Amino acid sequence: MRSESKNQAPCLWHTLASDAALDLARTSASGLTQGEADTRLQAHGPNRLPEPPQRSAWKRFLLHFHNILIYVLLGSAVVTAALGHFVDTLVILAVVLGNAVIGFVQEGKAEKAMAAIRRMLAPRAAVLRDGDRRTVDGEALVPGDVVLLEAGDKVPADLRLIQALNLQIQEALLTGESVPVEKQTRPVSAEAAIGDRVCMAYSGTLITSGAGRGVVVATGGETEIGRISGMLSRVEVLTTPLVNQMNVFARWLTVLILLVAALLLAFGYFVGHFAFGDMFMAVVGLSVAAIPEGLPAVLTITLAVGVQAMARRNAIVRRLPAIETLGSVSVICTDKTGTLTRNEMMVASVATSAHAFSIDGTGYEPRGAIHLQEHPTSPQEHPILQELARAATLCNDASLLERDGVWTVEGDPMEGALLALSGKCGLEARQELAAWRRTDAIPFDARHRFMASLNHDHEGHATISVKGAPEQILAMCALQRGAEQATEPLDLAHWQAHADRIAGQGQRVLALAVRPVAPEHTVLELSDVGGPLVLLGLVGLIDPPRAEAAEAVAECRGAGIRVKMITGDHKGTAVAIGRQIGLQNPDSVLTGADLDAMDEMALAAAVVDTDIFARTSPEHKLRLVMALQSHGMTVAMTGDGVNDAPALKRADAGIAMGQKGSEAAKEAAELVLADDNFASIVAAVREGRTVYDNIKKVISWTLPTNAGEAMTIVVALLFGLSLPITPVQILWVNLITAITLGMALAFEPTEAGTMRRTPRRRNEPLLSGELVWHIVLVSLLFLGGVYGMYAYAVDRGYSLDLARTIALNTLVVLEIFHLFFIRNIYGTSLTWQAVRGTPMVWATVLAVVVAQFAITYLPLLQGIFATAPVPLWDGVLIVGIGVVLFALLESEKQIRLALVAPSVRRGSGA
Repeated sequence: MRSESKNQAPCLWHTLASDAALDLARTSASGLTQGEADTRLQAHGPNRLPEPPQRSAWKRFLLHFHNILIYVLLGSAVVTAALGHFVDTLVILAVVLGNAVIGFVQEGKAEKAMAAIRRMLAPRAAVLRDGDRRTVDGEALVPGDVVLLEAGDKVPADLRLIQALNLQIQEALLTGESVPVEKQTRPVSAEAAIGDRVCMAYSGTLITSGAGRGVVVATGGETEIGRISGMLSRVEVLTTPLVNQMNVFARWLTVLILLVAALLLAFGYFVGHFAFGDMFMAVVGLSVAAIPEGLPAVLTITLAVGVQAMARRNAIVRRLPAIETLGSVSVICTDKTGTLTRNEMMVASVATSAHAFSIDGTGYEPRGAIHLQEHPTSPQEHPILQELARAATLCNDASLLERDGVWTVEGDPMEGALLALSGKCGLEARQELAAWRRTDAIPFDARHRFMASLNHDHEGHATISVKGAPEQILAMCALQRGAEQATEPLDLAHWQAHADRIAGQGQRVLALAVRPVAPEHTVLELSDVGGPLVLLGLVGLIDPPRAEAAEAVAECRGAGIRVKMITGDHKGTAVAIGRQIGLQNPDSVLTGADLDAMDEMALAAAVVDTDIFARTSPEHKLRLVMALQSHGMTVAMTGDGVNDAPALKRADAGIAMGQKGSEAAKEAAELVLADDNFASIVAAVREGRTVYDNIKKVISWTLPTNAGEAMTIVVALLFGLSLPITPVQILWVNLITAITLGMALAFEPTEAGTMRRTPRRRNEPLLSGELVWHIVLVSLLFLGGVYGMYAYAVDRGYSLDLARTIALNTLVVLEIFHLFFIRNIYGTSLTWQAVRGTPMVWATVLAVVVAQFAITYLPLLQGIFATAPVPLWDGVLIVGIGVVLFALLESEKQIRLALVAPSVRRGSGA
């Protein structure tokens, strides 16, 4: 406990025996009561590390002025003030301040979003409360809690171990030692270094193998990691390689534009003999028009919106580059249990040496009928059922809880189903566990594919109970339980036929066996289980497919994404589920044994057309990822165990399970599924494509509009013409449109045909030839529209101010219509949904329209920006020019789409 630890030398917990540690922590091996835990939580506070120091708000605000463009604009403001152009100075400062305010507000929202997502990723812990296993948030742990540890978990607090079963912990976080430490419960000397305290488990370290229990002795800032301030986690900065690439592009584009502006200034002053003040203001307008100052901010906003959208779909982004990767995923390799299926296991059949029983029931409720040859039967008539149920209870780490009449499982769903079976067979799990005390255990491990427990009763009997994969258990058995509970030689063919029959019904098959041992046998070794076991029977568990899984698989096929199921289940079970969810080739199956027999070339050839891999181990996943990647595919891989980490790291997009996944898997993955649902993976892919599309839309809108604005000034300077739009008006356009209209694209929903397009190439450049052509085309159309309306106004004999006002409004209208065009880059924009837009689009458009009416018709602003009221029909003509631009761009797009491959046309939704 924290209060005691300050008085009792917290570093000396490792010198105490287990019982003494429990006494000092004022707890017992069965844990705290919930009431006591709540009291201690109030006293000690949540189990979380102190928040790292954050930058102050004013410092974050000032950093938005630390930008090459801002320096250019501030320098321009100084020069314009010196030249007496105070209105221009004020407008420039307004542009600078507006850019900083918008960036500051959006950055704050983005950081809050990332902090919220970090809280969603906070680890959970299995503890004993009121004698029952409970899963609680890691922050709810208190000193005195008894925590259950399993392979793949992250240790949630500093623990004094009271039980260690082949427990090994990776402590490199604290010691720098890469080799896992084997843990025991015996105390060590007071002088032992952290790495030598084998009876302690420290917060933040990873359990690599085995299982154990420990009593919490320190939480939060009192833990060892809490004392190391440099290891405090920070919120991840919202950026990806794509955004970094665009930031670098924007900076170099700025340098290029400044060089061009300097040349034009020199040309106009020395060759054209324009006044320096006029030329300088024209160059300032050119610079602001051409430089995409809002692009980095809008890209960051787009990314933040995408991250939050994925979180709402239960896909939590741990590493932001995964957003870019998701849009190009071409293969999803997924687990079966809990991902494609509901992870609500129930024993549906039991096979013994003499009979085959069917089991009824609902979920994890420990009540249900047992049938033999379609007739109800009593478990008391079949002692073998009760013996099998006892073994299923003793070799089990789960517990069943009833809340408001609903039974749920704490722990592994399969083990919960076995406990429910015990109840149906007339056994009460808590009474059996009290009567048969567990002395030792071998936790389940994918390498040996079984779990074993050693239990002693109060009458001097001892037994080993084993459960696991039928192939493994059958290989370890020499005997079977026959009629009248007698033992007889194992009939291997009989059991293999039963296993195939059960698996053929889509059920997962487990075998249960026992071995009586001498009462003095108190330590369980692998060699003890390797001795001849007595097979009790097989159980078949059903885990029905999720209702949404088939729909999600079909959506993947439409998107050109192949789905491959990798499971440890029996081949027949995997095929049955594969057919139900609609896998592309469910009858082609490779088992783990088949994979072991293949070299890398043979595997690479077979992996493309095979969609089901059964009886696999986590080590096979890495080979499968590499085999698929050898074909140039972008692979997403799911995983939940500690042994899945290498495959998750190697995959292009590693996806960990948030509910059943180990902390080791989550650390290795780029994404975490909060609901372990395959449909959430597909939703994440859809959102990944949407984010990429929206980034592409932002760039496709920003660069052409900036180029169009700049061209109007460049042409005037080169040909000695009057500027159709003054520099201060250009500054105004950038102030109200550069970020507002562009930002609306960050909130664009998924296009209708997004999941009917084939995956994009990983190395596909954003600045493609198609985009360059679009920039040139839009720039020329903008130039023609602005100069055309300017020439029209001059020809009508309008004043210079009115002609420029008409040109100014034409430019803004063209940008608005370009926005509506760019919202649908893959399909037609001539639909009611496209015209209707989104609330964000209309909010920004309305804001820009109101601003334009203000600058055009309010006398105060007319004096500042040298504008004049535009006649009604000229205003209608300006809107007509925008409609013509929209029609031209849409016609060009449809011609272009008609010339591309049919698969792209189908995906475009056109």
